[in-house]
Amino acid sequence: MTDTSVGIDAVEIHAGKLKLDLAETFAPAMGDDPGKYTKGLGLYASSLPDTYEDIVTMGANAAHRLMERKGLEPEDIGRIDVATESAFDHSKPVSTYIAGCLEQVFEGDFHHANKGERKFACVSGTQSVDDAYNWIRAGRNRGRAALVVATDTALYARDDPGEATQGAGAVAMLIDEDPDFVELSTEQGYGSADETDFLKPQQQFPSVDGKRSVNVYLARMREALVDYESVGGDIHPDDFRLGPFHTPFPGMVRKAAVLAYRHITRDTEIEEELAEEIGRQPRPEAFDDEEAYTEALGEYTDALKDTDHYQGWYDRTIDPTLDLSREVGNWYTGSVHVARVSGIRSLVEDGEDAEGEKLLVGSYGSGAQAEIHVETIQENYESEIEALNVDEQLAARYDLSFDEYEDVHDAHNFDEETSVEEFTAPDGEFVFDGWGRMGERKYRYVE
Repeated sequence: MTDTSVGIDAVEIHAGKLKLDLAETFAPAMGDDPGKYTKGLGLYASSLPDTYEDIVTMGANAAHRLMERKGLEPEDIGRIDVATESAFDHSKPVSTYIAGCLEQVFEGDFHHANKGERKFACVSGTQSVDDAYNWIRAGRNRGRAALVVATDTALYARDDPGEATQGAGAVAMLIDEDPDFVELSTEQGYGSADETDFLKPQQQFPSVDGKRSVNVYLARMREALVDYESVGGDIHPDDFRLGPFHTPFPGMVRKAAVLAYRHITRDTEIEEELAEEIGRQPRPEAFDDEEAYTEALGEYTDALKDTDHYQGWYDRTIDPTLDLSREVGNWYTGSVHVARVSGIRSLVEDGEDAEGEKLLVGSYGSGAQAEIHVETIQENYESEIEALNVDEQLAARYDLSFDEYEDVHDAHNFDEETSVEEFTAPDGEFVFDGWGRMGERKYRYVE
């Protein structure tokens, strides 16, 4: 077993080529106040896939750019893991399709790379990173790196309450020894239970109990935080520079953040300072029944949100991780990995020296499981962020009208038979290229 540090060496993002503006386009068509989306959900726009895009093309395009930038060949990759909630085959994993795409543009092949597909809703992106980490730490990698791709088209049925949170994109991550970007902690915390808050039983679009899903998310995150502290020690707000959380929409992270802050300030000097303003946190032993304690805790939490202590911590630690999410929507398995990039990118833009700073990363998947672990920013993080072209991608998106959005949604609906022309011209990327003899999806690289 190796004692060398292991983590994310490089990352690339590929966003869907189309943009749905929630305030200017979606809200008026739905008869809603734009603030319902921009302030309530905390979202401004969604990235959606063009007609020639899907989870394979987006994942392969992100992986291709990552490998080219890092000077890698197929022989340097010992495993390819794909995390997705949007798979279209119950047997053949998406990783094989992505490997096939990459073999069109690289010399050599991935015939000796282990390939798989992870499923546990949105947390499976982090689980795939964990698998790669364990594979390397166990010494089974033969000096090779792992390629992890989180790719999804997070679409909902039309008029579903979740429709405004849609998104599409992929995050490719290179997991390796002596990483340039972030090192992963050995310690992890989990919160897991058999829940039915979000599921897709033999169907393309999810069935969601929105209110329950929020509550399950918060409960599992708290369990994971407590579990992490049992192995990693107590957490203090000053220990971490950023807190990237799973972000189905920024409004949910706002709910999680105040609960996390309440927990990690308990029995600290911060709680004592806050006591002069809002009192000390309620303790269960001071109440005769659970209902009274829960009510008091809720009142304390509401007061905590308005304090300068909390607002300062939130603005510094949480808000920067939400910048990209506001513009692209929910990417399911890629969500927390977008949040990580968003937060570290803000540090680079501000000219802050962040080497050695720590991240408290909170991943979540419905069904349900949360994971908490710690990451440490590495020496070459700045060059990794500066190599990204995500701003250019977002600026180049085609801005859909509402009628065009309806057409695109139908084009990606498996139950609809439509013929919708592409809105953008592919250039230097993989595209969907029709169907094979057994009903498989085919792909080609467009120069």
